[in-house]
Amino acid sequence: MAKPQKSFVCQSCGAITSRWAGRCDSCLEWNTITEETAAASVPKGMSTSKKGRIIDFVDLRAGANTTYPRFITKIGEFDRVTGGGLVPGSASLIGGDPGIGKSTLLLQVVCALSRNGIPSVYVSGEEAVEQIRMRAERLGLSDAPVALAAATNVRDIIDSVKAAQTPPKILIIDSIQTMYIDNIDSAPGTVTQVRTSAQEIIRMAKSRNIAVLFVGHVTKDGQIAGPRVLEHLVDCVLYFEGDRGHQFRILRAVKNRFGPTNEIGVFEMAREGLVEVENPSELFLAQRSEDAAGSAVLAALEGTRPLLVEVQALVARSSLAAPRRAVLGWDQNRLAMIVAVLETRCGISLSGHDIFLNIAGGIRIAEPAADLAVAAALISALKDEPLPADTVFFGEIGLAGEVRPVSQADIRLKESEKLGFKKAIIPKPGKKADKEKDGKITRRPLTHIRELADFLR
Repeated sequence: MAKPQKSFVCQSCGAITSRWAGRCDSCLEWNTITEETAAASVPKGMSTSKKGRIIDFVDLRAGANTTYPRFITKIGEFDRVTGGGLVPGSASLIGGDPGIGKSTLLLQVVCALSRNGIPSVYVSGEEAVEQIRMRAERLGLSDAPVALAAATNVRDIIDSVKAAQTPPKILIIDSIQTMYIDNIDSAPGTVTQVRTSAQEIIRMAKSRNIAVLFVGHVTKDGQIAGPRVLEHLVDCVLYFEGDRGHQFRILRAVKNRFGPTNEIGVFEMAREGLVEVENPSELFLAQRSEDAAGSAVLAALEGTRPLLVEVQALVARSSLAAPRRAVLGWDQNRLAMIVAVLETRCGISLSGHDIFLNIAGGIRIAEPAADLAVAAALISALKDEPLPADTVFFGEIGLAGEVRPVSQADIRLKESEKLGFKKAIIPKPGKKADKEKDGKITRRPLTHIRELADFLR
């Protein structure tokens, strides 16, 4: 019998090395490498006598007209992000900062499904059953017929699910970092335990058409902790974002095999738990000061949903040799690029100023269509003159100063018109795009960033 092989694995990125080191060469993190024991492999020269099983191949056209049911929670924002509900046999992973509301959201989801007649099981490795029941009573969910369990041994969980009198259709694992398999000589939360535990649970769930949802811890960079292969194993990866100082929470899909990616759902943290926000644009702009300099309204697009948010900029003269650049809710490198383009192509000097940029409401915007709104907010803050209150901005800015078209402009304009905006500063449509659409909003197309600077002057 071959001896188990020992290796050193980085708990941050999953890189494997032959010896211990204080710093991982892959992710450059300190004190993340630990020793783990791999399962013993078959020695050389020996082979198993067991033959492989013949696989039954299925024609792709066999179920062409079949409709596959989903588990619909009737929580509209959650169903939107998952693509219309949970698919039987699917595996989803939800990650987020500690205390952001992951367990609260999944408890509301599993209670909503169980009330719809779908047998559900909630397994927690972090809380006792009584603690889960207390939280359910606080949220008004104590009457839901959900089976609760506090366990961390994967073998016990799988055997209990298989032996249940009423086979469950929904399985919640909170969290995957607390699960372990007893025949692996590693602590719970290590790369080997997380990967192997997830594989065993997913294999069982897919064989029995059980939709399983994992809760995953995140690192200080906001990435789901553990091996990156964990995100490849599951069908859907969701991130629960938000700032504790704000009441809004954003559920974002970064991977979805059964629906659109980059779709978002907006929730509001209230006393009774997470409440859906059907019109987030109106709430994000509710406290906007229309006569304040450095405030611009961005017509963004998150997945298939148009979203209007306020971009706030503050430009102040700096006494430092290296002026500060502070950004919340946007890419800091993108801000540096916009500042360089404004200085080089428009002659607007920002090098001697501190710049603070904020996307109001605690939401994070990642699309390049925010470039034009950021540039407008910077110019307005530098000149100390407010922008027109009834104007929205969106468009991508290139390094040459050109303003490039963005996708789904008509959806953005329709949402802006619905909220009462009269004007839109947008890129000039391309040759294949429709030049004009019906609507009351006045459009001012731009081809270069200099036109925006001239307009604001």
